[in-house]
Amino acid sequence: MHALIGRRDPLERRDDDRLRRVLLVAVIAAGLLAVLAPDVARAAVGATAGGGESLLSWWQAAILGVVEGITEYLPISSTGHLLVASRLLGLPDEQGSAGLEAVNTYAIAIQFGAIVAVAGLFWRRFRDMLLGLVGRSEPGRHLLIILVIAFLPAAVLGFVLDNKIEELLFGPWPIVIAWILGGIVILVLESTGRIPDRGVRAEVGADLLTAITYRQALVIGLAQCVALWPGTSRSLATILGALLVGVAMPAAVEFSFLLGFATLTAATGFKLVKDGGELVNQFGVINPLIGALFAFVSAVLAIKWLITYLERHDLKIFAWYRFAVAGVVVVLLLVGVI
Repeated sequence: MHALIGRRDPLERRDDDRLRRVLLVAVIAAGLLAVLAPDVARAAVGATAGGGESLLSWWQAAILGVVEGITEYLPISSTGHLLVASRLLGLPDEQGSAGLEAVNTYAIAIQFGAIVAVAGLFWRRFRDMLLGLVGRSEPGRHLLIILVIAFLPAAVLGFVLDNKIEELLFGPWPIVIAWILGGIVILVLESTGRIPDRGVRAEVGADLLTAITYRQALVIGLAQCVALWPGTSRSLATILGALLVGVAMPAAVEFSFLLGFATLTAATGFKLVKDGGELVNQFGVINPLIGALFAFVSAVLAIKWLITYLERHDLKIFAWYRFAVAGVVVVLLLVGVI
């Protein structure tokens, strides 16, 4: 994100080189897992609890991991894409069907890869927050506080409404509606000039992220609550919420990433504690790890692309994409493919 506010220094270039090496190792590891997964999975976990084969193959796990990583931090909804992808792959989707809860848990569990991607790309921010926690960095302390403020509204509401959300909104038609509404909101805000110029730059030495106030953080957190409706996109809600309260585009995007880290970590932990046993019973251990690894690699690439793209472009491309994917899904639903 520093590239958004100035030229990179040698240290940042070394960080990029290190990141490329990590990605290369991850890609090689993913390839090895893809080749060895069937045999390793049988050796490590054998069959599922019922004595049959896992409902999820290694290549399906890899596909879902890529879908998760690419869509998690782009304003297009990872939940919607994962639901459609899982149906296209023939995974359980009917309410009350065997394995449905495991599929839903898997969609949350592989977010771990996207979580690690943010931790790796923005490790300096996390270091500063840790220093702030022990009183050694005032900017880090402020960043930690505003993240907690922004995290709490959706965390509380999501915990209270978890079952209701899955029951009422976790389906293709509500997601299609959310895709369309999100696209309309983007176009309206862009056309009316409510979204600030993404070309804003900070003065030398300024930190746009730690300039976010407590009030702004609370509004961003309330905006994130809207994303509890699957298909809305958590990143879209938080980026737009930040922009509408005067946060510059670079800081809005980075804050969305960091808030996503906190939110996804909590959601993943909660879901694994609640339904992790069912996940392992249905899918084993190796395949979810494959999905998380592919999610990590694709999330890193998606984050870096989004940062670069928004330096020079607006959000309209994501509105048109949302309309397009909604249209495709409607056709697939009407012809009975999903």
